[in-house]
Amino acid sequence: MDRKKWVRLDNASNIFLAAMTNTDTKVFRMSAELNDAVDPQLLQKALDEVYENYVLYHSVLRRGFFWYYLEESDLKPKVTADVLPPCAQIYHFDRRELLFRVFYNQNRVHLELFHALSDGTGALWFFEDLLKAYIMLRHPEAFKGLDATAHDRLNHQLEDSFAHYFRKDKKQSFADAAQSAIRSVAKVSQLTGKSSAQKNALPQESEHQPKLHVHRYRGKKTPDNRPHVIELELPVKAVLALARENQTSLTLFLTAVYMLAVRKASPDFRPGSALAVSIPVNLRQFFPSNSARNFFSATRLVYRTDETGADEIAGICRTLQEQFRQQITPESLEDKLRTLIAFEYSPFTRMVFRPIKDLVLKLVNYISNRNLTIAISNLGKVVFPEPIDAYIGKMYFHTSAVRPQFCAISHGEHLTVSFTSPFVESTIQEQFVRILTDAGVAVTVAANKVTSEDLEVEG
Repeated sequence: MDRKKWVRLDNASNIFLAAMTNTDTKVFRMSAELNDAVDPQLLQKALDEVYENYVLYHSVLRRGFFWYYLEESDLKPKVTADVLPPCAQIYHFDRRELLFRVFYNQNRVHLELFHALSDGTGALWFFEDLLKAYIMLRHPEAFKGLDATAHDRLNHQLEDSFAHYFRKDKKQSFADAAQSAIRSVAKVSQLTGKSSAQKNALPQESEHQPKLHVHRYRGKKTPDNRPHVIELELPVKAVLALARENQTSLTLFLTAVYMLAVRKASPDFRPGSALAVSIPVNLRQFFPSNSARNFFSATRLVYRTDETGADEIAGICRTLQEQFRQQITPESLEDKLRTLIAFEYSPFTRMVFRPIKDLVLKLVNYISNRNLTIAISNLGKVVFPEPIDAYIGKMYFHTSAVRPQFCAISHGEHLTVSFTSPFVESTIQEQFVRILTDAGVAVTVAANKVTSEDLEVEG
């Protein structure tokens, strides 16, 4: 019997496993709205074809004495109907399961994936190829002579780009490694922010100023831990025009709107408090990589609110833009990531048993969460080749949530913003919509059922 192939988890994946909870399953969902009802048999055939090209997706997650690792399996994915709550748990430590699932509902195709397997960019590659293969099977008359050839990017899908770019080759003695690992533990607690360049960009505290208080939104948890999902559909050109008026990107403009919405929606908000956001950054735009595994970093931006409550979108945008410009440079990113990789690959750290590492990373994650108000993620614009593009309408993207957050994605003329929250309240989202509609943007809203009364009716 041939020995199974395996690879160690990347740096980000170990953190996801330590931080996973019943509420925050570390699962995210991508969806595509098609022009006609989904044929499950053809979707299964398309999945079988694409699955063969993505070796990474054959993996199951295993636990070793010192680290987790991915092991190649002979399991086959099965297309199912959409019956589970959004972003339901995928990884169970006592089961041998694939780390993704594909399902459908009427004219929507969904991909859900455990974040330890891949990030949004890597998952989007798989989803794009799945949709392409399905549409070619569904409408063969429009694709005569064409085939769903695999992309060259799949040649390096298993590469650990964190180690490739940020691992130091210098050998250390055991004593040096131990001291380095201990120093790194403190620095690892800054996972959502601050290299030396980033510290200079954040609001500064002084002896005459109280410690900066980061506002955290609190609400009533959903009864069965399912995320509260609210989907907004907006014209992308109108939102881009507002972002340009405020001299910032679409991502930072939407973040500014979200921050102002949180302030308006929080009855316990303390004037002068800070609003802090975590934003993932795709490292492939700075460090070339075709890895389908996780390769991103999280940056933390902070806005100190006005004591008088006179906060405006333009001022928030300026603050976020200034911080973002200083933080998102190859040098700043490399400074932070080398610290994380040094901790992971230290000979001293390697000797520590996995459960202890999990506890350390869980504590680090807890500390990071206490210094965040919201989180956002924007996958950007998705473009399919012609004539595939004509068969796909709106795209959607959202993730499990330990705090209020939103995910954005655009296709064609449509921008969708999907809010997820562990709370039943929708006040933040209502304020977000009000701010945009007051600015002249047309918004369409849809939501899932989360309260006990709703779920009883649904059952």
